[in-house]
Amino acid sequence: MTDSYSLETVNAMSDQSFVEAFGDIAEHSPWVAEGAGRYRPFQNRDEMITRFADVIQGASEETQLTLIRAHPDLAGKAALSGELTEDSKNEQAGVGLDQLNQDEFERFTDLNKRYLDRFGFPFIFAVKGATKFMILDAFVERLENDQAKEFEMALQQIARIIRFRLEDRVG
Repeated sequence: MTDSYSLETVNAMSDQSFVEAFGDIAEHSPWVAEGAGRYRPFQNRDEMITRFADVIQGASEETQLTLIRAHPDLAGKAALSGELTEDSKNEQAGVGLDQLNQDEFERFTDLNKRYLDRFGFPFIFAVKGATKFMILDAFVERLENDQAKEFEMALQQIARIIRFRLEDRVG
């Protein structure tokens, strides 16, 4: 279970405590929390969420690509081997990706591979509130995008994931 914090507590944290509390919000990328923490004090949770997104948008394209590539495949090898972060594991389980039948698993595996081969990074989708069918439809639709559009879509989805995670952690 992840801790929940009041905005007052968040604003009073040391830089180190802030990164310890929120360094995992962006998958394997504590630099996002480090950057967002510099904007404290936050007036409200929405400002905090915006600052996390601002840090990502202000990063170099190479750094953004590294962030995108830090995300696991949906229902992929990391899920099978138990290597997902706690947040990713809970999010994927919340939409049933941990309970796919063999045909569904093979479909996800095929789409993950096709997507990675086409774009050079994993398919990212903020799964909270979605169904496996919505995710599969998005996979198929987004495979038609060009590289630039899909890079931007990946960043938008990361921002949504961060929003959901911060909404869960900050009251």
